[in-house]
Amino acid sequence: MSLQPESAMNGSFLSGGLQLARYLVKPSGKTGALPAMVLCHGYPSGGIDARHSAGTFPELAERVANELGWNAMTFTFRGCATSEGDFSMQGWVDDLRAAITHVVAETSPSGIWIVGNNTGGSLGLCVAADDPRVNGCALLGARADFDDWAEQPRRFLEHSREIGTIRRTGFPPSTEEWGRELKRFRPADAARRFAPRPLFLMHGAEDDIVPTADSRVLAQAHGSAELQVLAGAGHRLRHDPRAISILLGWLDRQRSIAAL
Repeated sequence: MSLQPESAMNGSFLSGGLQLARYLVKPSGKTGALPAMVLCHGYPSGGIDARHSAGTFPELAERVANELGWNAMTFTFRGCATSEGDFSMQGWVDDLRAAITHVVAETSPSGIWIVGNNTGGSLGLCVAADDPRVNGCALLGARADFDDWAEQPRRFLEHSREIGTIRRTGFPPSTEEWGRELKRFRPADAARRFAPRPLFLMHGAEDDIVPTADSRVLAQAHGSAELQVLAGAGHRLRHDPRAISILLGWLDRQRSIAAL
């Protein structure tokens, strides 16, 4: 399979009038209601610009479908890859809500689990906390807050333009409101509200972008989360075979727990 999202995606859905690219896969030979995973990519970093967001995520969705027998979907948030629009925190939250609605309409699942990478995980938790359709969350290298962005919103806005998550001249209409949104969503507060639903946190011990302390803050806020710090792993857990094996094992156990 091509790693480029523009060729790997196999459909789209609407979020606030914007067309977002998605990859949806259903396991072959399965009937009846099945669990569904919604996989969220992170904010572009480490030399990867917005055009290549979620490039390898369809492959992970395929593994979840083929190895676990789940329905699985990944997508690209507004401002990333071929999805329309420009980045804002509220916009990404709206996109994930629309993605969940799309998965429900397309698969009629027995339950929904969100798997999120970095910023996608943090916002996934924020959405899940207030959405009873979500059964559980697994977060990889997630942030506990967005304070570093919020403290210098104009600098972060310029960075967003440079990497391509903001494309239109004149966006956002209000820099002040765009910046306030960076403070509005608080993953640690969301973790408290999400409890007692299952929360799994994984973090690379050598993550040089998001400190491992962030996952510890989220775990403490939730109260009964599973936390695993992976020795020798960095920020990009998606590319660590150990991390993916652990994630797949957790998801498989979730299906068994949900069936009880």
